[in-house]
Amino acid sequence: MAATSSWRPAFSPNKNLSLSSSSWRLSLPSRVLLPGRQKPKTFIVLASMMDAKPTVLVAEKLGDAGLELLKSFANVDCSYNLSPEELCTKISLCDALIVRSGTKVTREVFESSAGRLKVVGRAGVGIDNVDLSAATEHGCLVVNAPTANTIAAAEHAIALLAAMARNIAQADASVKAGKWQRNKYVGVSLVGKTLAVMGFGKVGSEVARRAKGLGMHVIAHDPYAPADRARAVGVELVSFEGALSAADFISLHMPLTPGTSKMFNDDAFSKMKKGVRIVNVARGGVIDEEALLRALDSGIVDQAALDVFTEEPPPKDSVLVQHEKATVTPHLGASTTEAQEGVAVEIAEAVVGALKGELAATAVNAPMVPAEVLSELSPFVALAEKLARLAVQLVAGGSGVKSVKVTYASARSPDDLDTRVLRAMITKGLIEPISNVFVNLVNADFTAKQRGLRLTEERVVLDGSPENPLESIQVQIANVESKFGSAICNSGEITVEGRVKDGKPHLTKVGSFSVDVSLEGSLILCRQVDQPGMIGKVGSILGDENVNVNFMSVGRIAPRKHAVMTIGVDEEPRKDTLKKIGEIPAIEEFVFLKL
Repeated sequence: MAATSSWRPAFSPNKNLSLSSSSWRLSLPSRVLLPGRQKPKTFIVLASMMDAKPTVLVAEKLGDAGLELLKSFANVDCSYNLSPEELCTKISLCDALIVRSGTKVTREVFESSAGRLKVVGRAGVGIDNVDLSAATEHGCLVVNAPTANTIAAAEHAIALLAAMARNIAQADASVKAGKWQRNKYVGVSLVGKTLAVMGFGKVGSEVARRAKGLGMHVIAHDPYAPADRARAVGVELVSFEGALSAADFISLHMPLTPGTSKMFNDDAFSKMKKGVRIVNVARGGVIDEEALLRALDSGIVDQAALDVFTEEPPPKDSVLVQHEKATVTPHLGASTTEAQEGVAVEIAEAVVGALKGELAATAVNAPMVPAEVLSELSPFVALAEKLARLAVQLVAGGSGVKSVKVTYASARSPDDLDTRVLRAMITKGLIEPISNVFVNLVNADFTAKQRGLRLTEERVVLDGSPENPLESIQVQIANVESKFGSAICNSGEITVEGRVKDGKPHLTKVGSFSVDVSLEGSLILCRQVDQPGMIGKVGSILGDENVNVNFMSVGRIAPRKHAVMTIGVDEEPRKDTLKKIGEIPAIEEFVFLKL
């Protein structure tokens, strides 16, 4: 029998939690115990304020409106340009810390706070400079301000786009050098040109709106963006390769993740139109800067306008910065008076709310999960996230993930099975690989709704002992195309299913095919004609390329019909190695997936 359940974003039945459009409110426990310790260490999450005002240390410049908001609630210490040692000395006297990107909030900072630091506010989006693991271990919330600088970043992208098209920076420098070179700086028009927006989130969609107003034809690539949201702006979602080959201009707006690091490399540049122009106001690391130099020198890329770099500030002798075809700015995307004030207010509100015991929707970590829940669900937590990561990687480019169904099979009654942490991890697995959002119990439901993702849960009640919390978890993504057709089940959804065996997550089903593989390392899925020698052929190709195979499994419908071979590998095979596998006549399709 099946029972559909709803998920309430509460931490436990006896905690008072309500959700509004902008914040989560709950009464946090004063102490949290970490599991797996013989003598659990106690961390303070929020202590009683009594009648004293909390102290907020502002370590980098913040807008006046934000400072005034903070001062209405707390004692504010504005101390800029602190050395790491000075920060560690001051932090033990502070309840909250606000930084931008220049201050490193390391494990040493949290340890030096001696449990007093309750919230770290990052005035901006990225939190690379905050040790999230250490923050969580020390019961400290981390919040950011992801929305206030959206318009400023979009406007800067458009400014760079126009300046690049008309050679504004180069012509300005030329005139100031006493030259008058009108013929040298003839530009190109934007009207009628195709702009590929790579990353259709908040900033990307605002860039698209403005480019449409300039008469440009706009396409976008984002493996997660809903197609209806793109259509509402008049934008067509396309594959990564389709965007590269069609674009006259490319504007980058994706986060820097392991999957997007150096995404724009020699291979990507080789697929672009000769003479393409590129704007980057996202993250420097998404471009392989050496490859970009080669593309500029060869003429594949006619011009590049860069606001961000892999290393900031870049070296003074940077060849890329000095390149005559490059227009560069010093990370000014959020640098407008309005954006700075907006960020200041947004982060001040989040910090004050946290000090009052509220958890803002912009929280990027969460209070500890109760030890008994983690102990029981720990292997299923890993299974849930990995199944979701697999499923979202199977979605073909241009398909927007909107509807996901999760089915839990268990001998326990629905009331005895708390799946909140599993649902959060599935949301994490679906969203984190393709965004810069950190998903946890606090923000999972909010993040899913914000991105138009509808996640439903169904529970199948099995006969048997309820000793184990779960028998299996199935993740299905509806209304999308798949990179691997065999992952589509008979009802039309991308389907992956798994269970925990010997304490480790295993993949047990892909589409309609049964498999049995450990979810570790990376996977190669191959659909093949079931015939002798296939395992040997594929294994030989991988062995010749020094790729270590840690397991193989074959699931088939019937002998000599179709089968799905699942191969676990320790290293990522080179593209030509994967191409050799695909050229085996009996292999009909294949896909490489990272876990």
